[in-house]
Amino acid sequence: MDEQRTRRPDGPPQGSGGPPWRDGPPGMRRWEAVVADRRRLPWATTLALVVFTQLGSTFAAHGQEGVRADLDVFARVLLFVASAVLLLRHRHPVPVAFVSAAAAMVYLGAGYPYGPVLVCVAVGCFAALVAGHRYAAWSALVMLWAGHLLISHWLYRWLPPSGDAAASWGQELFVAAWVVAIVALAELMRSRREQWAKERVEREQAAKRRADEERLRIARELHDVLAHSISVINVQAGVGLALLDSDPEQARAALTTIKSASKEALGEVRQVLDTLRTPGDAPRAPAPGLDRLPELVEQAASAGLTVEVTAEGKWVALPPGTDLAAFRIVQEALTNVVRHSGSRHARVRVVYEDGTVRLTVDDDGPATKADAGGSGNGLAGMRERAGALGGTIKAGPLPDGGFRVLAVLPQRPEPEEKTT
Repeated sequence: MDEQRTRRPDGPPQGSGGPPWRDGPPGMRRWEAVVADRRRLPWATTLALVVFTQLGSTFAAHGQEGVRADLDVFARVLLFVASAVLLLRHRHPVPVAFVSAAAAMVYLGAGYPYGPVLVCVAVGCFAALVAGHRYAAWSALVMLWAGHLLISHWLYRWLPPSGDAAASWGQELFVAAWVVAIVALAELMRSRREQWAKERVEREQAAKRRADEERLRIARELHDVLAHSISVINVQAGVGLALLDSDPEQARAALTTIKSASKEALGEVRQVLDTLRTPGDAPRAPAPGLDRLPELVEQAASAGLTVEVTAEGKWVALPPGTDLAAFRIVQEALTNVVRHSGSRHARVRVVYEDGTVRLTVDDDGPATKADAGGSGNGLAGMRERAGALGGTIKAGPLPDGGFRVLAVLPQRPEPEEKTT
């Protein structure tokens, strides 16, 4: 419990060291999992290395009989130390690398056969390298080679057995080649792990971006659907309340409009939410497009707004995304007229040009100062929709006091750039 209270919830303590894939940015492995990895002792692989070192050195001794010294108890102890210490390579990688290299240095310096003891050094130094202790691993390997060189060409005079001669330089080249091979392999694996970690982070960040974009899309859809429908409902509710006693039939018509608008809004909201419950499934109903402008005009009329729609140019079937964006932009523009304009008349103009579709929504104004209860995100949402398709939105007052929303959308959305 105390450990849980003191640990930072968002990652490891600052300045904890370690390789970049352990103490990296958000999206990497959690610090608790890293701590668990370090605490876990690799019993199976260490036991396999101990057995492999002992048996492999026995076979190596037979192959180098008469050239290198025979294995004795001291040699077996050195082999055991060099391999058994690897049990702690995750918890204490630096001491393990030096102990394994020191045991191998004494083993080779005593004239025992070359063999799997160098594998133990490779594993120990590799563990230090991947843990982020590059210079410690290099130092251990340099110590091994320098110690072997010193013993084989200078200290051999004072070490048993007596009358021993200096080792050949071919053996030194062999040890040096082993050191270079270990360093190269460890550096290669370290760079590959860093690359894998980087690719993993990029995939997770890309997935997060896609999730954020999907949430933004759903929020935009819900805003556009609810803003328009609730605006109609709000206007008709006011009409119904005002005429409830004086004109019951007109009040009944207002309530009928409220029922129709709320039913349509519920259907569209359900369609949006279905994409959350069953991601990847095809929608049960097609997304709205410019072909539903008559319905939009009828809804606006029920809210007391007269809308004139004109179309120019040769009609072109728009892609679903562009068609939906065009419909939502007109819908949001008319909703803003209902909410914020004192005019009860609006004009919608759809122009199919070469490669683009131009949408213009005008009203005669003036703007009302009453609080319409909106979120203030209508124009921002329209700009986001147009920008996502490579189009533009311009909105502003007209010289005669009205207001205009002008949207230019490409008939074919621009392909997204692929990031590498």
